[in-house]
Amino acid sequence: MPIQVKLFGDLRKKTQQQISGSSSLKLSINNSNLNRVKDILKKFSIEEDEVSHIFVNGRYSGFKKNVKNGDIISMFPKNMGLLYKWYFNREEDE
Repeated sequence: MPIQVKLFGDLRKKTQQQISGSSSLKLSINNSNLNRVKDILKKFSIEEDEVSHIFVNGRYSGFKKNVKNGDIISMFPKNMGLLYKWYFNREEDE
């Protein structure tokens, strides 16, 4: 099962996909050499400073979080920042 990636706001423009009127762009990617969230960012040429919040399977996560087939990754740009960083700790894998 591929990794599902949901890009919100301006991050949707980082792909060659046609953008519809929905709030997120949903993509399926095969997990070939994609071990962490930061590998997915690199695949779409997204810089870390462009991203405000990342969720892996609904849990607030960071750039070093491991990903695997079947995971759902949601990424929000800086201009859609939320208050999560004040209330929740990011999950990272070293």
